[in-house]
Amino acid sequence: MDMQSDFDRILFFEHARKTAEATYAKNPLDADNLTRWGGALLELSQFQSVPDSKKMIQDAIGKLEEALQVNSTRHDTLWCLGNAHTSHAFLTPDQDEAKVYFEKATRYFEQAVAEDPGNDLYAKSLEVAAKAPEIHVEIHKSGLGQQVAAAGPSSSSSGMKSSKKKKTSDLKYDIFGWIILAVGIVAWVGFAKTHMPPPPPPPR
Repeated sequence: MDMQSDFDRILFFEHARKTAEATYAKNPLDADNLTRWGGALLELSQFQSVPDSKKMIQDAIGKLEEALQVNSTRHDTLWCLGNAHTSHAFLTPDQDEAKVYFEKATRYFEQAVAEDPGNDLYAKSLEVAAKAPEIHVEIHKSGLGQQVAAAGPSSSSSGMKSSKKKKTSDLKYDIFGWIILAVGIVAWVGFAKTHMPPPPPPPR
């Protein structure tokens, strides 16, 4: 059942990504569309290997930064950028390098909160961002980080391979959990808004 739900999410966000790409070709200055595109890429990144995931997160950051060039005060874009940098930091084993991403994430979360102070989700994200470097250290100290980094091809027996893959997959879900769910909701709401069915014709 979990696999089916993952598959459905992949299909949904892949469709959102393609729709955003097509919309971008017609109107590259649509900040709403660029934010949805970045959110869809961020969501899809959790289903990739670590190198592909990092590349997809970088692509998401590119789209979100492009959206900010169009509208620098969009709080949902700022918040998504905070999530993207947090995700990238957790996939980066080097603490100093990860720290740079965590600091960027915190700045974006602070800006999002400043633009929309009543938003509990943004406030919570900022609060969690303060603890993220500590969690990162613990993850990589306990060796779980190496499991993520070693998520590529393995020469072990197929039984061990699938068990390792499952552990890595579970870990990635734990790390991305609080981020991705919310990004998914934002992207889905935005996507749903642009694909509303036309209103029924008035009764005669």
